[in-house]
Amino acid sequence: MKLSENFFYTLREDLKDEESVSGNLLVKSGMFKKVGNGIYMKMPLGKKVAQNVEKIIREEMNNAGAKEVTMPMLLPVDLFEKSGRYAAFGPSIFKLNDRYDRPYVLGPTHEEFFVLAASMKSHSYKDFPYTLYQIGNKYRDEVRPRLGLIRTREFTMKDAYSFDTNLENLDKSYQKQFDAYHKICQRLGLNYVVVRADTGVMGGLLSEEFQAITDVGEDILVLCDKCDYASNIEVTPHICGEEEKKEGKTLELVETGNCHTIEEVCEFLKLDIKKTVKALLMNVDNELVAFFVRGDKELNEVKALKLLKGMEIGFADDELIATSNAVPGCTGPVGLNAKIVIDNEVLKMKNFCCGANKEGYHYINANVKDFKYDVVGDIVNVQQGDVCPNCHEGHLVFKKGIEVGNTFKLGTKYSESLGLNYLDENNELKPVVMGCYGIGVERMIAAVVEQNHDDKGIIWPMSIAPYKVAIVLIDPKNEEQSKVANDLYNTLNSMGIDTILDDRNERPGVKFNDMDLIGIPLRITVGKKVNEGKVELKKRAESDSTDIAIEEIVNYCKNQLSY
Repeated sequence: MKLSENFFYTLREDLKDEESVSGNLLVKSGMFKKVGNGIYMKMPLGKKVAQNVEKIIREEMNNAGAKEVTMPMLLPVDLFEKSGRYAAFGPSIFKLNDRYDRPYVLGPTHEEFFVLAASMKSHSYKDFPYTLYQIGNKYRDEVRPRLGLIRTREFTMKDAYSFDTNLENLDKSYQKQFDAYHKICQRLGLNYVVVRADTGVMGGLLSEEFQAITDVGEDILVLCDKCDYASNIEVTPHICGEEEKKEGKTLELVETGNCHTIEEVCEFLKLDIKKTVKALLMNVDNELVAFFVRGDKELNEVKALKLLKGMEIGFADDELIATSNAVPGCTGPVGLNAKIVIDNEVLKMKNFCCGANKEGYHYINANVKDFKYDVVGDIVNVQQGDVCPNCHEGHLVFKKGIEVGNTFKLGTKYSESLGLNYLDENNELKPVVMGCYGIGVERMIAAVVEQNHDDKGIIWPMSIAPYKVAIVLIDPKNEEQSKVANDLYNTLNSMGIDTILDDRNERPGVKFNDMDLIGIPLRITVGKKVNEGKVELKKRAESDSTDIAIEEIVNYCKNQLSY
């Protein structure tokens, strides 16, 4: 690409409305253009990066034996209703009607439709195994699109689905995809970990996430400092301490004035926060549920929802709270007329402080014997330093991550609801066993940039850089420099090495800054030293440059492209 003849631009200033480094740099470098909240254009350079990522994904999917298909993005709702997921998606799904008032959605995911495709070749046990995949757009009406390309409303996903006759064979198909994901992440140069995760609306038997470790990210990754345990905080079990060896005292009502937060109550009563129990008044499927956890712990909504087998959870509003005798800021389990769920740890506490369901009052010396509860379970987030639930010796440490890939063992969830069956060796009808495997293309790109940048711009790995070499022509009017630059440009491109020639009538500093910003791995500067038969070579990831003979530069670039 000769920049003097092409669509190329960069922005000089940082963007004010981008929360992440990757979002800022990808827009500033002219690779993506934000056109709406969570909606981005892929510009020419960004399109090439995405194509390079998709090429790696496609190669590894094909190597793993998967076959590519193309699914429609406009989907009738009947299959989602049949699988029971239409209601589960709630407001996160984009809905529309055609001219005949028939309902459709923009595809948020395609499990049901891959089942429909599989029904064309899933009659006998002899038809298995096989895996299908696509690379296409997905649409989700996110409550709050954020962090640039990390959470958007429209995004590109590679989703694959394996079809097997039993769980043993699913394990084999799953491992093939799992290995392919490792190869993809390694070819992209990602620093990543694999963690256990919640199956969410996907359902199934197992979910594992490929998480790129970054300073920014929506997920908290929980790791052990002694063993190889790795999990998303959403599903990390909390190991409670020993039950307190104290005698239960008599419940006592105390006045706490205008204290409503747990911190204010502790300050007023001079209590350790670990000797308190706080309430969280939540709306679970339009029912008021009061969750009680130790004062210094956070409610884990994923665990809570799974414990209650619910669909949606959020904070209760005043109208729902008014259906009980709960008093916000002073709510406690003693005498509360609402559904009560307590954390496992509360069972082991003695003589704790909690709300009294009376404005300006709390109880001290409360114990589990003083109230009734409906459900008990692990409903809190783990904290850094907690005991590892795997080895029980190490302690937990946190890192942030961007989920770039996810693998699921779906089992028979979709085949049973949608009637995808086969005849086994005994001529008996059995449901097909499925696996699901997703990768977010834009998330991959964002994760790479988060891990590979400096104060000048992006530092692309060679494998997905939009161009591998940038030739900066210092003086386009100088015939000798122009000839050397154009000859190198033509030679490298003829060898299949994607090369930029910056032949614009701009100052050298502008050209250098632009090439640093867009992150081209190798930069060749053609300037006054051509009189000595030399050009300057600089690697984007390094600060120093070196002079190389013109006749040697082509072989040097060729050798650098062995990725």
